[in-house]
Amino acid sequence: MADISKDIENRDRVIVRTSVIGIVANIFLAAFKAVVGIVSNSIAVVLDAVNNLSDALSSVITIVGTKLAGKLPDKKHPLGYGRIEYLSAMIVSAIVLYAGITALVESIKKIIHPEKADYSAVALIIISMAVVVKLLLGRYVKAKGKAVNSSALVASGSDALFDAILSASVLASAVFFLLTGISLEDYVGVLISIMILKAGYEMITETLDDILGKRADKETSIQIKKLLVEEPEVRGAFDLIINDYGPNKNYASVHLELPDTMTVDQVDELTRRVQVKVYRETGVILTGVGVYSFNTKDDEAAKIRNTIFEAVMSHDWALQFHGFYVDTKAKTMRFDVVMSFDITPDEGLKILYDEVGKLYPDYSVQIVADVDVSD
Repeated sequence: MADISKDIENRDRVIVRTSVIGIVANIFLAAFKAVVGIVSNSIAVVLDAVNNLSDALSSVITIVGTKLAGKLPDKKHPLGYGRIEYLSAMIVSAIVLYAGITALVESIKKIIHPEKADYSAVALIIISMAVVVKLLLGRYVKAKGKAVNSSALVASGSDALFDAILSASVLASAVFFLLTGISLEDYVGVLISIMILKAGYEMITETLDDILGKRADKETSIQIKKLLVEEPEVRGAFDLIINDYGPNKNYASVHLELPDTMTVDQVDELTRRVQVKVYRETGVILTGVGVYSFNTKDDEAAKIRNTIFEAVMSHDWALQFHGFYVDTKAKTMRFDVVMSFDITPDEGLKILYDEVGKLYPDYSVQIVADVDVSD
């Protein structure tokens, strides 16, 4: 647990330090651009300055969100406050959208009522420097965000990279104006606004996915199942569900298929062993490990299983068959089927109960419809 706390502290330190660098850089850029925009009467440059201020505010929100998310678990929130980071990322996305809408409105106003811009050599140099600074800042912040798994930092870094492109377009329109006398900056302002809106929309949808809950990462799911089936007693790992309670705070449950000869103390020892193994290798905490038993003493059971398996998997919507167990003396059988989203569980179960009932009419059958939640 000491290692976990240390990792969290290091992560928070990186996020705060990176955000502070972003705040300082954006405030300086905003100040320079605002002066250039006002002096040269350029709406595009002024909007670029406002966008830098919104980036600085985004970094402040990221710091606040990180600090709140780092609060220790308590009775009311026993799994911690990690998801607050997703809310801070949502606020950052909303700020980006607001900046885009404001910029679009102002740009359209300037198209309707145009004003002639007047660029100086100093203005062009400042804008050029801003492009370089935002490009470097964006790459730095985004890289740090990916390194510590911070969606808010990644969003801020992506926004900064967009800013570099937008500032470059402002510079290009200024050079074009000086060479031809034709002003495109109002239209460039519209382009800037649209790109900002697009970036904001993508950020907000990605954050919503995190808040609503999304399919577990494919590589992580496959890795966890591989680690589990490496154990000699485990024939299969199924129904893996990973719950995300904030960056690097993942809790999972899984079912293991084990031989019907294992005792409770053997299952308990295995469960504790795989929990430690999975956490060390993936950082995911297995909070619950259920079990399926499979027949080892009855040859007739194997024949019945093969028959049922072929019947179930003949359907395209049946993705996986597991947890099969049959008692040939008591005439009972049970199994689970993972169904795709192409069919409702009720429809799938009706079909399967009818088919299995015709194959083994004297058996009592229990079928569980599982959801396709992980790879």
